Amino acid sequence: MMFQRLGLLLLAFVFTACAMPRTPDLGGRAPAPSSPSSPGSSSSRNPAPIADLPISINGQCAQQDESGFREQASLRVNDSVVQQVAWQLWVGRRGSCEFKQADFRQTQRRPHVELTANDGSGCKLMIWRDDRRITLAHAGCQKRCSPGIYEEAWPVMFDPASGTCAKDR
Repeated sequence: MMFQRLGLLLLAFVFTACAMPRTPDLGGRAPAPSSPSSPGSSSSRNPAPIADLPISINGQCAQQDESGFREQASLRVNDSVVQQVAWQLWVGRRGSCEFKQADFRQTQRRPHVELTANDGSGCKLMIWRDDRRITLAHAGCQKRCSPGIYEEAWPVMFDPASGTCAKDR
């Protein structure tokens, strides 16, 4: 039950984080959450919704930042139908997470793509698009990561035009 709540909290965080401004030099990773807006402001209560845009990409992203975080991801999606997902990320030398398409089934196409783990663990992969990038994120997937690193396992972002790792703009 605790892991379900944590997974839902992480899912809400990931969806909110995609609407946050990005900070430079994170190698395509999402920024850490910033302090909330002033109480009562509309941005603190109503984050921007995920755009309902069809997703098509043939993406390859391999990168590493100065902290030792690195990732290798392949993503092929045609009209919001997933054809290939292979994603591994490493948090320095402390551990890694791995996601393979064979371990998931697609359960949603719009407004974002969602894949659910076949093992009943509640692990989900989510793919959404905005004007600048296509994001591949996970929620509730602690069992697919080395112990103690899950909170640092950030989403991977692709440039929709080139299919390579998204750069900060």
